[in-house]
Amino acid sequence: MSPSTRFLDSISKTLNLRTSSSLFANQNYRICKLNSSFTSPLLSSQRSLSTIAESPLPLPSEVQGREGGGLSRWLLFLPGAITFGLGTWQIVRRQDKIEMLEFRRSRLGLEPLNLTSISSSLNEEPGPLEFRRVLCEGVFNDSRSIYVGPRSRSISGVTENGYYVITPLMPVPDNPASVQAPILVNRGWVPRSWRDKFLENSQDDKQHSAPESPHAGENEGSTWWKFWSRQAKARKDQGPVTTPEKVIGVIRESEKPSIFVPANDPSSGQWFYVDVPMIARACGLPENTVYIEDIHDNIDPSKPYPLPKDVNTLIRSSVMPQDHLNYTLTWYSLSAAVTFMAYKRLKTKKSRR
Repeated sequence: MSPSTRFLDSISKTLNLRTSSSLFANQNYRICKLNSSFTSPLLSSQRSLSTIAESPLPLPSEVQGREGGGLSRWLLFLPGAITFGLGTWQIVRRQDKIEMLEFRRSRLGLEPLNLTSISSSLNEEPGPLEFRRVLCEGVFNDSRSIYVGPRSRSISGVTENGYYVITPLMPVPDNPASVQAPILVNRGWVPRSWRDKFLENSQDDKQHSAPESPHAGENEGSTWWKFWSRQAKARKDQGPVTTPEKVIGVIRESEKPSIFVPANDPSSGQWFYVDVPMIARACGLPENTVYIEDIHDNIDPSKPYPLPKDVNTLIRSSVMPQDHLNYTLTWYSLSAAVTFMAYKRLKTKKSRR
C-alpha cells in the first residue's frame, strides 16, 4: 500500500470515530434531558417541603397579634381602667356618706316635736320628718309585739344574740296628751329568752281561750253565779288598767335589706328586717302607720330590757367614710399594679422583636 493510500485510510478512520462519539454524546444528552424533565418536579417539591419544615410555625399569640395588634394591647390595660373607676366611685360614695351623716346629726340635734300635733301630716308623708325626735304618750299592747332578728349585741365584751321588739303604742281614751292613732315603736333590744317566753305565753293564751265549761249551765240559776259572771264580764270589757307611758323616739322608715337577708315570713312569725307596712298589717294596723325608734336613756335597773337604741348608733352606718377611703386606696393601688404589669408585658414583646 502506497503512503498516500495509508494517509487517506487513517483520515477516514479518524472521521468515523469522531462521528460515532458525537452521536453517542448527543444520545446521552437527550437521555439526561429526558431524565431531568421527569426529576425536576420531584426535586422542586422536595425542596419546597424541606423549606416549609425548616421554617418555624407562628404561635397563636403571634397570629392574634398580627390580626389585632392594637386591640390586644389596649385589652391589657382594661383591668387597670376598671379598678381605677371603682376607686373613683368610692370617692363619690364617701362624699355622699359624709353628707348623709351630717344630715342625721343636724336632724337629731333639733328640739323634739310633739307627735300629737303632727300625726295627721305624718300619716300622709313620713319621709321628710325622718330622723326627727318626737314625744308621744300611750299604752303598749304587748300581745301584738313583733320580734325582728336575730340581732347581735356586745355586752361587757360578750356577744349575745337577741331581737328588736316592735310594739304598737295605743291611744289612751279621754287623754288629749296621748297619740291620736296607734303607732309602731321599736322599744329596743331584748335577749333571745324574751322572744322564747313571749312565744310560750302566746301558746298558753290560745290554749286557755277555750269555750266555757259545760257546768256553767247547771249553775245558771244560781244567784251567786249570775253575780260573779257579771263582775267577770265587766272586768273583761274594761280591760287591764295601765298607766300611760311617755316615749322619746326618732321617726324612721323601713330598712333596706341586702340580697343575703331572707324574706320575712309573717305566717310563721319570722321577721328578719323592718318592713313597716308588712309589720303594721300583721298588727292589724293601717300600712301608713308611723314607725319610731325609742332612744330614751332613763333605764330602770329593775327593768333593763328592752334596751333602747343609742343616738350615736343612729348616726353611725354600716360603712363609714373612713371605710370608703380605705376602699379607694385599695382600688387605686390595684389599678397601678395591673397597669404596670401590662406596661412591662408590652415592653418585653418590643424587645423580642
